[in-house]
Amino acid sequence: MKPTLVILAAGMASRYGSMKQVEGFGPSGETIMDYSVFDAIRSGYGKVVFIIRKEFVENFRLAIGNKIEKKIKVEYVFQEMSSFTEGFLVPSGRTKPWGTAHAVLCASEKVNEPFTVINADDFYGQDSFEKSFNFLKNECRENIYAIMGYRLLNTLSEHGTVNRGICEVDKSGNLVSVVERLNISLNDKIITCNDDMLPRHLSPETDASMNFWCFSPAVFTYIEKLFKEFISENLNKPKSEFFIPIIADRFIKEKRGVIKVIHTSSQWFGVTYKEDAGMVRERLMKLIDAGEYPEKLW
Repeated sequence: MKPTLVILAAGMASRYGSMKQVEGFGPSGETIMDYSVFDAIRSGYGKVVFIIRKEFVENFRLAIGNKIEKKIKVEYVFQEMSSFTEGFLVPSGRTKPWGTAHAVLCASEKVNEPFTVINADDFYGQDSFEKSFNFLKNECRENIYAIMGYRLLNTLSEHGTVNRGICEVDKSGNLVSVVERLNISLNDKIITCNDDMLPRHLSPETDASMNFWCFSPAVFTYIEKLFKEFISENLNKPKSEFFIPIIADRFIKEKRGVIKVIHTSSQWFGVTYKEDAGMVRERLMKLIDAGEYPEKLW
């Protein structure tokens, strides 16, 4: 059974100011998602599941889905505010989606095999997909999951601060925790976090989570259980979100298994700010010139 790639594309892109998931960055109008799907196909994945907002489905199919349906099986899932909220009345003032872990839960009806979860607007690189495929095929179990670890220095933006999930890793290479650090910037080769947490300075070699996770389908039952707890406690908090690291943290603390940290040589990049777009296009062209990607993916 071939692994599945699940892509989180339902975000509102508030900081970037547009639906950046379908913006073209490649020389033939390819989106960042196109490169992720291309890497997944050549690594051996057998299906792609897009988690999107229902109102974007037609534009999304035209921009993304129709191009790749001949190359790999494609499914669409809608992250709706009412999904998995049975027994709870969603407040009328709630406009923000329930978060990334809820989005993954929404994909449960379409995913029956080991799967990877990624963001739509991050470029992860071929090495990440090859290593995740090997993990999903050979190691993934209901008590063994994984996260891709990126070198923190390689995940920063020149155009503003970023927030990153900082990974604590034990001597066995397993995840201990993911702590969200805020307002991270690079100045004079020093990485600084301008939040109220310690340490204030982080090593460039620190493992950062870019939301690249590998799970067994057994995780869906666990996510649903935790979501019921979350919504009962946070129903009337309009900005509360149910994130994937919440699941990972509980999974580890409850000793249900381990989450391996897989190091990748891939160079991550993404579009946090509009000013990042030029950098993304430049880096893609360098990869194309080096022969790592064709000039026209599809």
